[in-house]
Amino acid sequence: MAPLFQQLARYLGGFFIALTIIVAAGGSAARAQQEATTADLPPAAVHEMVARMSDNEVRALLLERLDAVAAASGQPDEPQTLSGRVAQLWTAFTEPVSDAVRKLPALPAAQGQSFRVFGERHGGLTGVLELFAWIAVVLGLGFLAEFAVRKILARSRLLEAAPGASTSPSASLAETLIFLARRFLREIIGLAVFYVVIRTLGHALLEEQMIAFAAPMVTYLVWLPRVAAAVSRFVMAPQRPDHRLVNASTQWADFLHLHIIGLAFLSGLTIFSAHFNKANGIDPEAIRLSYWLDTLVYAYIIWIAWTARTGLTDIMRGSDPDRSRFDEAAARYYPYFAMAVAALTWVSVGTLVGLGKTRHLAQGAHYVTMFWLLAAPALDTAIRGLVRHLVPPMSGDGHVAAQAYRSTKRSYIRIGRVAVAGLVLMVISNAWDVNLMGIATNADGIADNIVGFLVTIGVGYVVYEAVSLWINRRLAREQTTPDDTEPGGEGGGAGGSRLATVLPLLRVSAQIAIAIIFALLAIGALGIDITPLLAGAGILGLAIGFGAQKLVSDVVSGVFFLIDDAFRVGEYVEVEGTRGTVEKISIRSMQLRHHRGPVNTIPYGEIPKLTNYSRDWVIMKLRFTVPFDTDPNKVKKIFKKIGAEMMQDDLYKEDFLQPFKSQGVFDFDDVGMIIRGKFMAKPGTQFTIRKEIYNRVKAAFAENGIDFARREVRVAIPGLEDADHLNDSQKAAVAAAASSAVSSQTQTESDGKGGKTG
Repeated sequence: MAPLFQQLARYLGGFFIALTIIVAAGGSAARAQQEATTADLPPAAVHEMVARMSDNEVRALLLERLDAVAAASGQPDEPQTLSGRVAQLWTAFTEPVSDAVRKLPALPAAQGQSFRVFGERHGGLTGVLELFAWIAVVLGLGFLAEFAVRKILARSRLLEAAPGASTSPSASLAETLIFLARRFLREIIGLAVFYVVIRTLGHALLEEQMIAFAAPMVTYLVWLPRVAAAVSRFVMAPQRPDHRLVNASTQWADFLHLHIIGLAFLSGLTIFSAHFNKANGIDPEAIRLSYWLDTLVYAYIIWIAWTARTGLTDIMRGSDPDRSRFDEAAARYYPYFAMAVAALTWVSVGTLVGLGKTRHLAQGAHYVTMFWLLAAPALDTAIRGLVRHLVPPMSGDGHVAAQAYRSTKRSYIRIGRVAVAGLVLMVISNAWDVNLMGIATNADGIADNIVGFLVTIGVGYVVYEAVSLWINRRLAREQTTPDDTEPGGEGGGAGGSRLATVLPLLRVSAQIAIAIIFALLAIGALGIDITPLLAGAGILGLAIGFGAQKLVSDVVSGVFFLIDDAFRVGEYVEVEGTRGTVEKISIRSMQLRHHRGPVNTIPYGEIPKLTNYSRDWVIMKLRFTVPFDTDPNKVKKIFKKIGAEMMQDDLYKEDFLQPFKSQGVFDFDDVGMIIRGKFMAKPGTQFTIRKEIYNRVKAAFAENGIDFARREVRVAIPGLEDADHLNDSQKAAVAAAASSAVSSQTQTESDGKGGKTG
């Protein structure tokens, strides 16, 4: 029982279906190895060993010896055609099925004979009843010891019992894991105590012959299903929906928990029946009971997957709102995948039995393969759940940061998937005694090339995702978009950090370089000489360099612009009269979005001079026209008061670098005198501040009786003393004079604008 306990401890963290089957199948590995070895044995020992072997084992041994003789003779086998190979595989598959069907009528009588032999060995009915009575006593004492230990653990501070059941879904992942881990440890420690007690009492109270029957019966039919229940209870939490790790309703959690235990019991019964019949003189191959029970295991898995396909889909889908289309499709088709795996495992096992290659089957290699194929999608769901809970929230703002944050999570998931794929491949190959690393380093031929190719591709993909992960994490943290920037401002807003500008280009360049390097290494691993490829790539690059000098100029100019930190994403710049916010940069060009919407794409090589309006600080100068009789000192005090008030305002004080103040009288015109004020602010905030200053200046002028100067037309009519009593001719003269003055002023302004434009 010790090897069984070690295997259970090894696979305790996985999904329980495979745990049950792997542990059950692992017990016969050592016996199969011993029975397959005939070297250096005396003839009597060989005859005795052959007498204890099954028909398939004898057939496999004979085939091995015939192959050895053929190899020693030095005569190569004739090549087999494809149709011949297909016919051989079909015969190998159908032979165990037909053999089991032929032996089915003899199964009840042979099984009855096994029971009779068992009864005779234990003294008839009385002896059998006494045996089961002693087993019941031992089990009862084991249950009492386990119950007492669980009570003690429940009262301890480390593994104290959790509070009563709750339906609140608010439990965090840490609280859920702590609760489930404490309960699981109490159950496992209790089961370990149960195992130790029944083993100790069994050796003390039972005879050797009784132990030979009781040990496998208790192991496969009692202890193994109970371990299965503990593992399933940890994952499914059928009575605790508030602490359930998987995304499943109570209905499907209860269903899967119950049938996982049933599957464990059926698997244990399969192993125990073969052990029981062999111990009582019935060759398992003679009645094929194990074949039918093993087939029933696969059928049971298919029935569970079909019945609970809705619940399994929900479990595989998880609760991540950012799942991809691939994740959704994998969740939808997982039940059918599970059924296909069970069916293909049954077909493969039957074929291997028909071919006489049962050594790895005796070691449970097919069960290990089936388990990890079924568990791989579930592990993928677990990876997505862990990434969702463990990746810290996004620290940056804006669309770029959100996209980088999603890419970060996807990189974690993809790296986890590669790790799971490598783990599954290594475990399956180890179960079939295939040393992948040995093949990759020592083997020759196509096997070496394929393994080396896959390893190179896997390592390259991990490096690719790791570099993308690091850059996306930095980008998600660096990229910020101010929320208070007024959209459509003529001067643009503050840009992002320098890293936020350079990192996207660095990510693309690194990804391309990694893809090219590992693609060449993978091609070389296939045995293809990559020297001509490198030479051809050099010649092609030289030709492209001569033929695309403008492209090279754009790329080189862009590199130096980035080195000089001339612009960043989000800054407002001007290039030869074209203004806009830097929205996107690539290897050869930049995109400027004008504050009215149009997007201009400018290659770096066509930028003779670049003006940046969003670097460090912005000074805004405002002009106010007041009548000639206005006191400039009074206006200066009003501006100073407004600047001080805004420096104390929580909405604006963080945006000012220098307060709003007066610059005195700037100029005179025909209307009045021009008084100018200015302030210094952070880039992108100046427009909101300017609007607020205009509102406050207007309100302060009205409060202090100051009017804004406006254009007036005065008409002097000689001899007119009272302007309120004009005749019609005088009114017409006034209107004509005013119209002439307005037309003249409009023409002057139009000429001035035209001159500026030209």
